Amino acid sequence: MKTTFLLVLLLVSSISFGQDMKPGFKLLENGEYAAAKTFFATVLEAHPNNKTARLCYGRALGLSGNAEAATALFTNLQSDYPGDYEVGLNYAESLLWGNNYEAAKDAYIKLVETDSTNFSALLGYANTLSNLKEYDQALLVVNKALAIQNANPNAMVSRKYMRLGKASQLADADNYEEAIAHLEQNLSDYENDEITLKALANTYIAQKNYKQAFETYAKLKDSIHVLTGQALVAHLDKNDKKALKLATQAKNFTPKDSLQTLQAYERYVQALIWNGKYKTTRITLAKLDSLYGQNEKIAALKANLGMYTGTFDKSIEQYNLILAKDSSSFDGNLGIANAHRAQGNLDKAYAFAQETLGYYPGQKDALGLLKTLSNSLSPIVQTRVAYTKDNGDNQAYAAGVNLTIPFSQRFRTVFNYDYRSTENKTFNVMAQNTTMNIGIHYRVYNNTWVESTLGFVKADAETNSYTDVNGSVFLKSRPLPLQYLELGYSRELQNFNAELIDQKIFMNNYTLNYNMGTNINLGWYTGLTHTTQTDGNTRNLLFTSLYYTFTKSPALKGGINYQYLSFKDQVPTIYFSPERYQAVELFLDLSGNSKKWSYGANAAGGYQFVEKDPATTLFRLEAKLNYQISDRFEAGSYAKYSNVASATAAGFEFTEVGFKLRWQILKKPVFKL
Repeated sequence: MKTTFLLVLLLVSSISFGQDMKPGFKLLENGEYAAAKTFFATVLEAHPNNKTARLCYGRALGLSGNAEAATALFTNLQSDYPGDYEVGLNYAESLLWGNNYEAAKDAYIKLVETDSTNFSALLGYANTLSNLKEYDQALLVVNKALAIQNANPNAMVSRKYMRLGKASQLADADNYEEAIAHLEQNLSDYENDEITLKALANTYIAQKNYKQAFETYAKLKDSIHVLTGQALVAHLDKNDKKALKLATQAKNFTPKDSLQTLQAYERYVQALIWNGKYKTTRITLAKLDSLYGQNEKIAALKANLGMYTGTFDKSIEQYNLILAKDSSSFDGNLGIANAHRAQGNLDKAYAFAQETLGYYPGQKDALGLLKTLSNSLSPIVQTRVAYTKDNGDNQAYAAGVNLTIPFSQRFRTVFNYDYRSTENKTFNVMAQNTTMNIGIHYRVYNNTWVESTLGFVKADAETNSYTDVNGSVFLKSRPLPLQYLELGYSRELQNFNAELIDQKIFMNNYTLNYNMGTNINLGWYTGLTHTTQTDGNTRNLLFTSLYYTFTKSPALKGGINYQYLSFKDQVPTIYFSPERYQAVELFLDLSGNSKKWSYGANAAGGYQFVEKDPATTLFRLEAKLNYQISDRFEAGSYAKYSNVASATAAGFEFTEVGFKLRWQILKKPVFKL
């Protein structure tokens, strides 16, 4: 810290000693500390006991990077000149140079207690408090200093950074309004200060006040910072097309070989990724490789591309390259944590999130990831109740509970209980069935799970009451990027209505489901099920869907579905069992969230063909709405309507309404992460 006051004192002292040290003072004033050190070392050779020369030599030592030697020199001066205020000021300042803030605080407290009107002591004390992040007290003290020397530039700059530090603290505590107030005070002192404007924009972003953030970026002098900042805000505000337009302007605005070229291209590539323009992204990254070679920012962009395209191995490879160069890299540590989580490797995701916090204590994104991991591995209870009715005068009430208890990042147990009571009003027939299962889920590798259940079903009908075994075993995996595979077996009771329960028909389902996503918003889902039944009949079911994602937020997709169903034997008096059934439909699916609410809706319409009968129209509608009551408790409701031919007959209409609760029992997992 340069203090003119100290230099004036030293000048007076030098005159009294008859030694002209003005050239040395000039060197100190101009920041030429190495030359100043040489100058005052020469003076001390001739005058080893000259107090002023010793002080100046100590300052030159400390300010040129040797704070420890400076502190030792000033400690000796304190022994030679006990209680000397000038020596005390230099000693305290040398502790600041060496980042020894606690000792500096003690030293400055003594100086301020001795003379509460000394500007240098007050400013040094304020700066010490600021370094200790005690911003409230620092601001009080620096204002006292400014009351002594109004508008002193050093004190004004110190106060600016204290307000920035305090605003950051407040924003981290989600106290955005007070943070904004401190930053606006800075702008009163320094109109359109670049550092303060950027901090203000970031605070508005954290507050999700994107309109103000966008306008704040517009006040920056540098057009590249304006456009790249506004592009980020547009993305956060879920307007990726606008983000790409702004990022493209920034990219086109930068002159070739400018220092800002990479900054502009970085946001441009991000915007390309946000908009799903992956081919252009790869071409641009190849161009950047030729311009900059191995570069941390380019590696982070490649990793980001991998995250969006589902090639998590490639992302991890890039993040490892970043960490090999800089083990403390924020992008590297948090990025690889998220990549491992997406890959299903929760152990490594947790480890790298902790590593991020080790370098960046309290960082919100890392804390958020740890919270997400913790929540996903905590015991969960889900309950549901439902009421259904159809045009065959059947109605049913159902209730169930599901408990999931993870015991490690690889192993979890599941308990499920369901009760269903059904009645036909026309024939006055009733039946009930109870199902209870215990299951285990085991993660074989990353996103590959084996899930199995085993239990029993107990049924009471008009003429038949029985208990039997049910269960399932499934392999669920992501064999390739954006590919999802499910292969398994399940045994379940035909329980749609009372008559079917009375028949005691169990179905043995052999299932293969495959969903193939792409990076061009197209997807193709196919489900195959072969069923053998205890009544000797067999069923084959094919369902396939080709769909396109129109928007990502809210998520809107639509497409065409085709279904084919056939039974070996036709027993229409017992259940719907055509030799051939087909259905073709168009559908739209919408889902999204807003603050604590999440929602979804699905509508489909088309034609169904039963045997050789004329085609009939079909229509399905489903809607759901959930509300996040707290971090650990969620409530939701849903409704369904369908006239698709079912287990009972063609010409069928079905309605269901239900209510669900989801409760995370504990704040943390039952095992130590």
